[in-house]
Amino acid sequence: MACICSERSGHYNFAAGPAMLPSEVLAQIREEMLDWRGSGFSILEQPFTGAAFRQLMAETEADLRALLAIPSNYRVLFMQGGASAQFGLLPLNLLRSGQGADYLESGHWARKAIAEGRRHAPVNIIASAADQNFTALSSPEHWQLDPLAGYCHITSNETANGLQLQAFPVLPVPLVVDMTSDFLTRPVPVERFGVIYASTQKNLGAAGLCVVIVRDDLLQAPPAGLPAAFSYAVQAEQQSRLNTPPTFTLYVAALMLRWIKQRGGTEAMALAARQRSTQLYRYIDGSDFYHCPQKIQDRSSINVCFRLTDAGLTDIFLAQAEQRGLTHLRGHAAIGGVRASLYNAMPLSGVQQLVDFMADFERHHG
Repeated sequence: MACICSERSGHYNFAAGPAMLPSEVLAQIREEMLDWRGSGFSILEQPFTGAAFRQLMAETEADLRALLAIPSNYRVLFMQGGASAQFGLLPLNLLRSGQGADYLESGHWARKAIAEGRRHAPVNIIASAADQNFTALSSPEHWQLDPLAGYCHITSNETANGLQLQAFPVLPVPLVVDMTSDFLTRPVPVERFGVIYASTQKNLGAAGLCVVIVRDDLLQAPPAGLPAAFSYAVQAEQQSRLNTPPTFTLYVAALMLRWIKQRGGTEAMALAARQRSTQLYRYIDGSDFYHCPQKIQDRSSINVCFRLTDAGLTDIFLAQAEQRGLTHLRGHAAIGGVRASLYNAMPLSGVQQLVDFMADFERHHG
């Protein structure tokens, strides 16, 4: 069998998502594509109600519970629609009639969640990073919380803005977090949250699946107008099999969970994330040619967003990076600049190659 390399012979994918997958996971997908677990059929052909696939779902949940130390009073749901679908499903599943919710406005994706939340319920902005042009985050002691809110929503890592919450407070209302972009990149105190949700195309495999971890006491009968397939309570009761789950994406997530587990779990992923981001930030901060506007204490270890001091060189920089095998470095369309996404599968060698290119580019254009 020919080798499959995540580096693609010196090529590295810095896309914000779908992100690169480990070579071992890609190799196993290829090996099992025509015959999964000796069944004689592809994973793509497995009925979701069959014993084999039910076993895969059970194994996937067990591995996730072990990696995050999820308490027994939480349900794990495997849902369709990605994290963006949850922006609207959260108020529909968690709020009583007329009840509002608190939101932290930390960046681009928090704003998306806020806009969708407002379509369904009153929204209170507890703090906004807009006050500092989304270069820093407000600390929890400054949040203006509503004690009657049905929940408080935060975005743990802003992929477009390069900001990341470093700690999670204990609140009097259920804390709900969009953890899509830093899910499984570090240990988290699950017991502090009412709901954790994350789509899988960044650190947990392929696009099409959203993991929702919800505390038992927040499960309630779906309100009128909410389809049963989008009800947390109904999906929990049906073990995420009310309708056909995204079977292939769930299979890839199962492989990724084993890969993370074999490499030391979330603590090992956190160490690797710090090593990658520290190397890149150190070079940026030591250069007058590049700059990172985010405050050091709030910088993301997952999505490093930076700019060239001469913005007119950005397109040239990106084109030459692509020629060097460093792909998808363009910043989010709403933000601009450069963004290097350093998810779990990104090896340290990818960051080193990026830093080497940045140094070469600076020598030629500085």
